[in-house]
Amino acid sequence: MRQRLIGGTAVGAIGLGAMPLSVEGRPDGTAALTTLHAALDAGVTLVDTADSYHWHAGEVGHNERLVARALAARPAADRAAVLVATKGGRGRPGDGSWTVDGRPERLRQACEDSLRRLGVEAIGLYQLHKPDPGVPWAESVGALRELLDAGKIRAAGVSNVDEGQILTARDILGDGLVSVQNRFSPAVRTAERELRLSERLGLAFLPWSPLGGLSRSVLDDPADGPVASGAFHRIAAERGISPQQVGLAWLLALSPAVVPIPGARRAASIRDSAAAADLVLDADELAALAQPL
Repeated sequence: MRQRLIGGTAVGAIGLGAMPLSVEGRPDGTAALTTLHAALDAGVTLVDTADSYHWHAGEVGHNERLVARALAARPAADRAAVLVATKGGRGRPGDGSWTVDGRPERLRQACEDSLRRLGVEAIGLYQLHKPDPGVPWAESVGALRELLDAGKIRAAGVSNVDEGQILTARDILGDGLVSVQNRFSPAVRTAERELRLSERLGLAFLPWSPLGGLSRSVLDDPADGPVASGAFHRIAAERGISPQQVGLAWLLALSPAVVPIPGARRAASIRDSAAAADLVLDADELAALAQPL
């Protein structure tokens, strides 16, 4: 698989968003591990997780433990090649809702708990999951600075942020800040400014939910009525591949900073997504895909 950089670490150009393996609608444990191993076999070396990726109350860290189990079964060389990116700062009480807690003391404890579940001495990439409106942003980011200085994490990232928050994080973390993770997909392109800022600052941009809009050929737009996502499906049909591969290749073409992290519940899904790393779209195709859905 072609590679891209997150800080000074080379990773496969397509990562894996492991959340679907642990939340509502998750597969059983055997199928989940099969999916993780399929990703690694396909050349995926960035696995994105979080302490809050779980379904029921009382199973915090479900996804991190699952990732750790999969990696423990691999040869040492495989394990060394994988960048595990986890997150802290959100919670799930078990009723389907999400909470936010960006207090420095909470983030420090969350990191310690993630270290234990992942079975590592330092986390390769630790990300602040979401700004907490009840906590000054600089205080939350300052906790990441402390974790970096203590050697608990090797690199830091921020998620669900705007331009000002990225710049503040950069001021506090310096070169320790290596990534921004925001929602970006064929259907949701509102983070273009954050993508371009990340590119200018030398940060990786990790689109979450990168396949949004591609699971069906018509999107319901409340303002304009049904809008066809036809270009992605047309190009996929012409090439004999999935629209999801086209969508991921389009994201990769937007910037060398982009490393998409598509989710998957099945081995076949991540194998299909991984194949997009080597798909090069031509200028006419990219022009067609540039039109918003």
